[in-house]
Amino acid sequence: MLIALWAQDQKGLIGADGTLPWHLPNDLKFFKEQTINNTIIMGRKTFEGMGKRLLPQRTTIVLTSDRDYQADGALVMHDREEILTYVKQQEHPVFLTGGAGVFEAMIDDCDQLYRTVIGAEFNGDVYFPEIDWTQWKLDHVVDGIIDEKNHYPHRFEFYHKK
Repeated sequence: MLIALWAQDQKGLIGADGTLPWHLPNDLKFFKEQTINNTIIMGRKTFEGMGKRLLPQRTTIVLTSDRDYQADGALVMHDREEILTYVKQQEHPVFLTGGAGVFEAMIDDCDQLYRTVIGAEFNGDVYFPEIDWTQWKLDHVVDGIIDEKNHYPHRFEFYHKK
């Protein structure tokens, strides 16, 4: 099962200069809870934006067209078919985690979407790609808690492919 997992502001912004444009601990916790002991897939720019840091207790796949790219401790794959073959062999969910190019290339292959929507606008340079929302059904929404560490209203949305 392939699940796209991302956070965006209310206008669809997902990145700023290779990083997240906001600090929202609830979303980081949600990301960890969903991906722990599973596989995450990200593009080279996203991986490098994280300082090439591997997240603990997760298998990381870096998707890049660069056939010479090395990512110590991560699997490196080069195209959609290679990713889909890997996903089919897994017993646990595999999470597509960004960036925009990876989402655009693979969103149609996803079975589910987990989207965090932050009720604010931020400055940045990367937006989630346009998708055909008629292909998706909203299962449920969980409102995030606003507190001294989580200053922005936010909600976690769960979709499945129709």
